[in-house]
Amino acid sequence: MVRPLGVILAGGLARRMGGGDKSLLSLGASSRVLDQVIARLGAQVDQMVLNANGDPERFDEFGLPVVADSLDGFLGPLAGVLAGLDYAANHGFDHIVSVAADTPFFPTDLVSALETASKHMDVPIALAATNIEGGKTVRHPTFGLWPVALRDDLR
Repeated sequence: MVRPLGVILAGGLARRMGGGDKSLLSLGASSRVLDQVIARLGAQVDQMVLNANGDPERFDEFGLPVVADSLDGFLGPLAGVLAGLDYAANHGFDHIVSVAADTPFFPTDLVSALETASKHMDVPIALAATNIEGGKTVRHPTFGLWPVALRDDLR
């Protein structure tokens, strides 16, 4: 299997924060949230893109292609997933793995865990999940393995 394209979802409006880019906030003295996300995801994939809306130049220093939502209206993370799937389809990828740009401490084995879950459960999309007290499962839909073949269904 070709390693999936990593898609960092940074297309939100940060309403609860009063706007701005959460991913550009400081994380300790010498890095930002996005630095950590890129380091974690970069160790698990061969190529990454950043999904962000607005002026892409604010992310130039990270050296990643920036892809805007392909649908208008700030429709949420799935619009970013679709933009990543469109990019992947045009660059020879079969799958993408999406991560949230404002969550720097996701598992260092996220991609392999999602690939294993997809294969063993025989499902096309695998989403990260956490088991919490009482046996309840909480899904984290911004962290997922998505097949490019389903992009038209998402549109």
